[in-house]
Amino acid sequence: MGPEAMSEWLISIEGTEVGRTVALVLALQAAFLHALFGALQKTRSDPWTMRAAIDGCYGLIALPIALFLVPMPEPELWPLFGIAWVLHTGYKIAQASAYTVGAYTVVYPVVRGSSPAFTVVGAGILFNEHFTSVQWLGVACLTFGILGLAAYNLRHTVIDRSRLPLALGLALMTGGIVALYTTWDAYVIRATANPFTFLAWFFLIDAVAFPFGYLLWRQGQLPQPFAPVLRLGVLGAFVAYFSFGGIMLATRLDKVGEAAVLRETSVVFAALFGWLMLGEKVGPRRLALMALIAAGAVIVELGN
Repeated sequence: MGPEAMSEWLISIEGTEVGRTVALVLALQAAFLHALFGALQKTRSDPWTMRAAIDGCYGLIALPIALFLVPMPEPELWPLFGIAWVLHTGYKIAQASAYTVGAYTVVYPVVRGSSPAFTVVGAGILFNEHFTSVQWLGVACLTFGILGLAAYNLRHTVIDRSRLPLALGLALMTGGIVALYTTWDAYVIRATANPFTFLAWFFLIDAVAFPFGYLLWRQGQLPQPFAPVLRLGVLGAFVAYFSFGGIMLATRLDKVGEAAVLRETSVVFAALFGWLMLGEKVGPRRLALMALIAAGAVIVELGN
C-alpha cells in the first residue's frame, strides 16, 4: 500500500471505532519505541552527538519521500511547520542538556511524568477535548507512578547532588515542551490534508538544526570512531519514524490527550529494557510503580 492509499484509508477511519483501536495500537507502539529511542542516547557517545547523528540520518531518509512520494504542504502550513521546528529544537536542546547534567534513570521519568497532565490541558484548550473524572484519576495514577519511579531512581542512583536542581529543572522544562509540541503537532497534522505530507516534511525540516550546529561546533570534524555512531544514528532514525510517526497518526485518529497519556507508558518499557538488556534490578517497589503506571493508562482508556 503506497502513501496515498494509506493516507486515504487513515482519513476514512477517523472518528470511528476502528480508528480508535488503531490509535490505541499506534500509541502503545510509540511508547515501546520511545523507550528504545531514549535508551539509544544512553551510550558511550554524548547525547549531543547521538542527537545530531539520529537527526541527520532521518533527514536523509525523509528527503526523497518528501520530494517524490507525498504532496507538497499547502502554502498556509509553512508558518505552522516553522513553529513546530522551534518547539522541537528547543525540546532537543533541553533534553540533551538534562541528560548531560543528570542521570538518565532520574531525568527520563521526570520528563515523561510531567508532560501528560500538561498535554491533556493543552488539548482541552486547543481541541476542546475533555477528560472525565475517572480519566483524570487515571492520569493521576500514571503521573504518580512515573514520578515515583524518578524518586526511587534518585534515591538509588549515584549522582552529583550539586547538579541535581539543575537536572530536575531541565527535566521539568523538557516535559513542558513535550506537552507543547505534542499539542501543536497534533494541530498541524490535522490541518494537513495528507498526514504523511506532515510526517515527511516535518522530519526533513526537523533534521536541519542539530547536524549543522554540531558540525559548526566541531569545526566540521565527524565523531571518531564514526561507524558505531552512524549505525546507532540509522537505527535511531527508523525508531523515530515509527515512534513519532505513530503517536502523530494516533492524535489524528483519536483524542490527543489519550494518545499522549498512553505514550507515557514508555517509562514501563524503559524499566523493562533496563532489566532485560542492562541487567538492572527491578524489585517489588519498582514493579508496584510500573503496575500503577499501567493501571493509570487502562483507567484513561476505559474511563472514556
